[in-house]
Amino acid sequence: MDWPLWIYLLLSCTAFVAGFVSSIAGAGGMIVLPVLLWAGVPPLNALAVNKFQSVFGTLSSTINFFSKGHLDFKSNKLGLLCAFVAALLGTWLIQRISNNVLMSLLPWMLLLLAVYFAFSPDISDEPKPARLSNEVFNLTVGSGLGLYGGFFGPGMGSFYAAAFVRLRGLPMRMATAQTKPFVLVVNTTSMLVFIVAGYQWWDLAVLMAVMQFIGARIGSNMVIQRGVKLIKPLLIIVTFLLAIKLLWAA
Repeated sequence: MDWPLWIYLLLSCTAFVAGFVSSIAGAGGMIVLPVLLWAGVPPLNALAVNKFQSVFGTLSSTINFFSKGHLDFKSNKLGLLCAFVAALLGTWLIQRISNNVLMSLLPWMLLLLAVYFAFSPDISDEPKPARLSNEVFNLTVGSGLGLYGGFFGPGMGSFYAAAFVRLRGLPMRMATAQTKPFVLVVNTTSMLVFIVAGYQWWDLAVLMAVMQFIGARIGSNMVIQRGVKLIKPLLIIVTFLLAIKLLWAA
């Protein structure tokens, strides 16, 4: 599109902020998507651009967490495979099933999640006893949230983080890190579907992907340095605002 320079600057800043926020609390797509639609990008192209740039933001934080020893891929290989297969199924289902019921339930689920993050004693940087074995967790949570991410997606990173804390007993800093490969697999699957379908706007997508990558790098560094003191309040705020936004849209 023939946009003035300030529109490109606005979209670049939006991608940077979304990468920073998403690396800590998820839901970066809910920052980017409304701005793309406001700028006049058609809905399917906006979804395609959003998925593309968010993949590179998640990739940035994943690489950063892994390089600094906060990620264990081996224990989650089965879960990542389940998330990939489930995301394919979810992407197929969303084209055939109305998501009206999910739209009505999701805001209340997110509000409950925000309350959980605010008051649960489990949200700390200290490990807790696991409630599920690694295999059962990967099969159930990996598949379930992979299906949700492919089908719909808002708040997926927050749901994964809560599951790692509650069901695997991980400290919040590690749970945030372990969430990233799952989100990366699910979003990459959706991104490839949009590319094959021909909806990608490459010049805009690449520009925003670069800014997402930088923002996510800075955000993931802050997670490593500050841990739950940074993650917990931002998770509560982002989850709450996402719930209010969905209620308002409904």
